[in-house]
Amino acid sequence: MGINILGTGCYLPEQKLTNDDFTRFVDTSDEWIRTRTGIKERRMAGWEPVWYMGSEAAKRAISKAGIAPEDIGLIIVASATGDFHTPSMSCVVQNETGAVNAAAFDMNAACSGFVYMLDTARRFLETDNSLRYVLVVAAEALSRFVDFSDRSSCILFGDGAAAVVIERSDKLYTSALGADGSGARLLYARSVNIAEEVKVEHEFDDGFPEKRLHKLYQDGREVYKFATKALPKAFHLAADKAGITPEDIDWFVPHQANVRIIETAAKNLGAPMDKFIVTLDHYGNTSSVSIPLALHESIEKGVIKRGQKLALIGFGAGLTYAGAIFEY
Repeated sequence: MGINILGTGCYLPEQKLTNDDFTRFVDTSDEWIRTRTGIKERRMAGWEPVWYMGSEAAKRAISKAGIAPEDIGLIIVASATGDFHTPSMSCVVQNETGAVNAAAFDMNAACSGFVYMLDTARRFLETDNSLRYVLVVAAEALSRFVDFSDRSSCILFGDGAAAVVIERSDKLYTSALGADGSGARLLYARSVNIAEEVKVEHEFDDGFPEKRLHKLYQDGREVYKFATKALPKAFHLAADKAGITPEDIDWFVPHQANVRIIETAAKNLGAPMDKFIVTLDHYGNTSSVSIPLALHESIEKGVIKRGQKLALIGFGAGLTYAGAIFEY
């Protein structure tokens, strides 16, 4: 059983930061950022809550799909930067969209989150005949935990949200999900601290590098090495199940982390760069949002057309990786 994407939507924060804007608080330049990452600008949520961005993207996807919110049976939201530990963002999105009959839960697979969600949604559709439509939403405000004193990482990230509505179909679909937890300490941001009322002084080294509470830590060199291997691996693990080769794919939609990573992955796959959708120049790395945002923009511009074969491939903190190949 495959999936059919009925509608897509996105929400982008009002605030836009160009590379030149970063020169106000870190030692960098537009040329330094562009040549190393391919990024020129990104959106930053200056006032927008993550749930608001996700809800707006969801409303637009539902409208595009041409369905009633009441007919949605399941909502899954991916985010590493939710506004609350509880309630789940999916419950807030349910209320904001009027999808009153939908079950709802959140998922955190970092930058691989959208592909993880898409595959989870397909499995729900496969096993529950009463389920007609699933809404999957990715929403991130990475600016909430980016360390703006670290010029190597703060220039990479952006905020936003994207959503899709899917239904079951008999079209091509194959996927693969994976993780390598040995790399968990290479990319992380801590959660809440221990309450002073119950804190007990005890020497304990959890192996995670020291970083200011809630701020993002990234070992860029090691993450790069993982990413350039993980994207081709995610593709081949999914493709081999269906006898698909890179030549069969019309468009690759990769996680938008760094243009050098995408170029190296393309080389390792033996696929031309002109088959890869690249949007990070104007959005930056939006974590779980990057793949659905690139998908939405490419569909809206008419680049991706019905009947074409797509390969969505991602990697992220955890470390996670995921690939989904399907006919649009």
